[in-house]
Amino acid sequence: MQHPADQDPAAPFPPDTLGERRAVWDGLMGIALDEARHATATDDVPVGAVVVGPDGQLLGTGRNRREETGDPTAHAEVLALREAAGRRGGWRLDGCTLVVTLEPCVMCAGALVAARVDRLVLGAWDPKAGATGSVWDMVRDQRALHEVEVIADVRADECAGVLRAFFASRRRATDEE
Repeated sequence: MQHPADQDPAAPFPPDTLGERRAVWDGLMGIALDEARHATATDDVPVGAVVVGPDGQLLGTGRNRREETGDPTAHAEVLALREAAGRRGGWRLDGCTLVVTLEPCVMCAGALVAARVDRLVLGAWDPKAGATGSVWDMVRDQRALHEVEVIADVRADECAGVLRAFFASRRRATDEE
C-alpha cells in the first residue's frame, strides 16, 4: 500500500472497493501503531492516532502524552485532532477520518463529534471506558449534533497486543519492587 500522502489526488477517498478501503485502513493503522509504540518511551499508555483529510492526505498524528506533559487531555486523538485543525486552519474537520489504535474514551469521542469528523477507524475495543460503541456510543447518539461513521476491528489483534504487552511489563515491574 502506498503512503496516504502519495495517493493520486484524483482518486476518491476513501476508495470505492472494500478491498482497497481495507488496504488504506490497514496502512493508516500502521502509522497509528508506530505512534502508539513511541508513547511507551515516556511510560504513557500506547495509543496512537492519525487524522487524514477528505483527500486522504495526512493532517495530524498523535500519541498519548499525559505522563510526558502532565496534561490530562493529552490523549492521542485530541493531539491528532489539534494538529489537523492547525493544518486546516480551523476547528471543523468535516470530511476527515480519525484512525486510532484503541476505541476513544468519552472525552475523545466528544472531541470527534465537536470537530465534525466524518469517520472513525479503530483498532481494539475498550470494554472499560470506550465511548464509540462498547460502553457508550456517543458518536452515533441521535441527540448529538453530528454522527460519526465507525469502522472497527482494523488490525485489532495487533493493537490489543501492544496494550497487553505494555500493561504486562508494568505488572512485572510492580511485582519486582
